[in-house]
Amino acid sequence: MEASALFSTALCLPSLHLRSRLLHNKSPPHIARTNKPHLPPLLRSPPPLLTTTTTTTFRPSIFTHLSRHIKPISASSASATSITEPKKAQLQGAKIVPLTLSIAIGLLVRFVVPKPVEVTPQAWQLLSIFISTIAGLVLSPLPVGAWALLGLTTTIITKTLPFTTAFSAFTNEVIWLIVISFFFARGFVKTGLGDRIATYFVKWLGKSTLGLSYGLTLSEALIAPAMPSTTARAGGVFLPIIKSLSLSAGSKPNDPSSRKLGSYLIQTQFQCAGNSSALFLTAAAQNLLCLKLAEELGLVIASPWVSWFKAASLPAFISLLLTPYILYKIYPPETKDTPDAPAIAAKRLQAMGPVTTNEWVMIATMVLAVSLWVFGDAIGIPSVVTAMLGLSILLLLGVLEWDDCLSEKSAWDTLAWFAVLVGMAGQLTNLGIVTWMSNCVAKFLQSFSLSWPAAFGVLQGAYFLIHYMFASQTGHVGALYSAFLAMNLAAGVPGVLAALALAYNTNLFGALTHYSSGQAAVYFGAGYVELPDVFRIGFIMACINAVIWAVVGGAWWKFLGLY
Repeated sequence: MEASALFSTALCLPSLHLRSRLLHNKSPPHIARTNKPHLPPLLRSPPPLLTTTTTTTFRPSIFTHLSRHIKPISASSASATSITEPKKAQLQGAKIVPLTLSIAIGLLVRFVVPKPVEVTPQAWQLLSIFISTIAGLVLSPLPVGAWALLGLTTTIITKTLPFTTAFSAFTNEVIWLIVISFFFARGFVKTGLGDRIATYFVKWLGKSTLGLSYGLTLSEALIAPAMPSTTARAGGVFLPIIKSLSLSAGSKPNDPSSRKLGSYLIQTQFQCAGNSSALFLTAAAQNLLCLKLAEELGLVIASPWVSWFKAASLPAFISLLLTPYILYKIYPPETKDTPDAPAIAAKRLQAMGPVTTNEWVMIATMVLAVSLWVFGDAIGIPSVVTAMLGLSILLLLGVLEWDDCLSEKSAWDTLAWFAVLVGMAGQLTNLGIVTWMSNCVAKFLQSFSLSWPAAFGVLQGAYFLIHYMFASQTGHVGALYSAFLAMNLAAGVPGVLAALALAYNTNLFGALTHYSSGQAAVYFGAGYVELPDVFRIGFIMACINAVIWAVVGGAWWKFLGLY
């Protein structure tokens, strides 16, 4: 019996040891771990694209494959042998402190701050709800869409706005144009067209690190007007390519080797993205929102696509050309040359094969859409109808499926909270709040005897720097664009100049911090740039961009007759 017991115990020891290792989340050397986190494809580390050794065995990169399948792997796909530790119970619902502060701010405005004589009780009550909503967007007691819905509900419950008026912005053409733009961006990622274009630029310009940076920068500027989402461009196209290039050069995230190549490429792409977005009206969702809010103040820009591009072209192109070189000097990479990149990019293109039918359909659809965005006004086709036509073509020909549209959560979330903010901002204008605020600021600026150019500079600078308090470009626009545009107009700034300059600033401040935009979170999350460097480089490049756009842009806008 004793021998039998000892023998049974000996048989059980390996099993007990294995169980102990699994419970402590450690795998024995002879057993592969299966409890790795299931990351969305865009966040997985791509394999090397370029090598730094003398002998190279080419292995096709999978970053295009990853970008074509951007749906996250669900938890149900985990291996049956995965071991997960029980999660600690967490409080559900709104975060108490941010919730209390957001509501308190609105109540203070409503019941403590004296109501000006010029403002009606309805307008003052709507302003308090709007300010509380904006406070919630900054403090985040709930997700943005959920908090916006609460604000909208409050306007109806308190009878500040009737139901039809509160929901009127959900039929706004510009908001639906923004929603459809997310679907276009998904088409670029799904077909791999954006990946192919970027790889061509690596082939043409990738012999040096600086050339590689220019290749990626110019490729983003090329696809930006037809891919109206900076976040999608960052996460779906450029980050996977940059990670592949960096890993191949021995530049690893969260490691001292990150400065070899990855840090520089990330910073360059991040800082240039704002100028790419500012170059075209359809390059970013917030651009369209800016012009819609300007229209509500009576500022209608003729031929908006062409007018936008003409005014932005010279300062944006100069910034795009200077930014990689400036960063090459102030934030230099350790690896200066990448001689293997063009050859490997050529092999990569060969492995991708010829342009697929879906890619050709995507190209044709985007050429049609951009053409109609440019010339549509002359033939009576609104921009949103152009977008609907393009989406219909992609759905009919199978480039996109309806499930692709349904799974694009960011599009539907944007529809919800954009519509709320635009609706509230529009009603504040109708009820006279924006006019009252702009007159107050104008009188304050006049007390300093400021000319309109000086007032223009002060207001533009304030609008830019306030973004340190925001985690969203579009949220910033919805909260402050109308008010600052009205202040500019009251100070005597020419209308079109004020509207466009504020809109361009909206793109440029997207690279201030690691939370200032969607692409900021994507690039910082890659792990190649340290937080102090994000703030330092963000501030330096903000100052450089301010000089370029003020000097070059100012002279160019004078030439165009904007003032």
